[in-house]
Amino acid sequence: MTSSGQGTELLTGWGRTAPTPATVAHPGDAAALAAVLDQAPPRGVIARGLGRSYGDPAQNSGGRVADTTGVRGVQAFDPEAGVVTVLAGTSFHDLMADVVPHGWFVPVTPGTRQVTVGGAIASDIHGKDHHRVGSFGSHLSALTLATPTGTVSVSPEVDPDLFWATTGGMGLTGIVLDATIRLRRIETSRLAVDTDRPGDLDEVLALMEAEDHRYRYSVAWLDLTARGRRTGRGILERGDFATPDQLGPRDRRTPLTFTPRTLATAPTVVPPRLINPATVRAFNEAWYHKAPRRRRGHIQTIGSFFHPLDLVDHWNRAYGPRGLLQWQCALPTTAEDVLRAVVGRFSRSTFPSFLVVLKRFGPGTPGPLSFPIEGWTLSVDVAASDRGLGPFLDDLDRQVVEAGGRIYLAKDSRMDPDLLDAMYPRVDEWRKVRDRVDPDHILASDQSRRLRLGG
Repeated sequence: MTSSGQGTELLTGWGRTAPTPATVAHPGDAAALAAVLDQAPPRGVIARGLGRSYGDPAQNSGGRVADTTGVRGVQAFDPEAGVVTVLAGTSFHDLMADVVPHGWFVPVTPGTRQVTVGGAIASDIHGKDHHRVGSFGSHLSALTLATPTGTVSVSPEVDPDLFWATTGGMGLTGIVLDATIRLRRIETSRLAVDTDRPGDLDEVLALMEAEDHRYRYSVAWLDLTARGRRTGRGILERGDFATPDQLGPRDRRTPLTFTPRTLATAPTVVPPRLINPATVRAFNEAWYHKAPRRRRGHIQTIGSFFHPLDLVDHWNRAYGPRGLLQWQCALPTTAEDVLRAVVGRFSRSTFPSFLVVLKRFGPGTPGPLSFPIEGWTLSVDVAASDRGLGPFLDDLDRQVVEAGGRIYLAKDSRMDPDLLDAMYPRVDEWRKVRDRVDPDHILASDQSRRLRLGG
């Protein structure tokens, strides 16, 4: 998604674009960003970071979108304590470049480093270590927040209701100006990774349930084109940051280097229907057999382990002009049978996907709209142009709700609003906090109107 001039680009799936009338503000400092709320048009204001959400929470048709990327940089960093205060428009890439050479790492990172700190807070992002350390909001000491009723500093101790309503609140409780983050100490910038290649979903789940507690990071890629006894087979990668004695002589000379690279750029024009059942099946077959059956202690970089999609710039172009949808659900531990049913339905469907990720969640945060709940999360990328996809996903949504699960708002662009209260049963608590700091609902987005988050 891009923005320029007097308009933003609206997407139904990531990559699908259609012009919408909206004014884009480009403030250059925190004071200017806060002042955007004072001149809000009738359709309101929403903040936007680097545009990596798959849905519409940072779109505001007919209103104003505040581009926060001009408000970036580290304000304070204590390299002894591992605490950093950073402006909200700072990307994870830039933050890592500042702190990794000092022996620190972000406590949680999503699958791309091209996200802003403000966006990470609004989505309360999670990573491969949620089963051990929770989501991003759990590692924040304080926030400075511009609300329509004034700029405030909040923390888990100072106005905790507003703090937790903001983490996961989709930018609707205020514009984050800066955040103080507790970092994680590391000895090297490489990871020692154990790889297994389970033959079906039962084996994937059994390995994760039995052994994930031994690893800081854990993630499984699933092959949803495999059927029969092979349904849900996958590649399981688990590990942690390596110690210096685990590195080879060359890496040991520069143990804390951070130099991620982009290896290629996707072409602007791709063959129509490049992503189809035949090509995805062939890719998944090759990818699955490329992985070792069992490998221990393989050394990987931060980029290759955490952010593999960043290796190819504009990778989403492979889906064509209509782009892609990512469907991501969370299911409680007690709903493992529903997880198996969902995987089976995708496997039998005509909606091919080569990017399917399964992770374990630990306990959630006090945030009323924070996505993670203890159990499992499954994310599936599918081409937005596939016919029949909408009803198929609608049916899966209902199945998830009946099992006590939910859909990730940061990835959503099509969920039935009637399911929101069941997925997020504390949404009325969130609405009360929002009404306190934004009684006129100046903060608004296409998603907030679509899901009737305003009440």
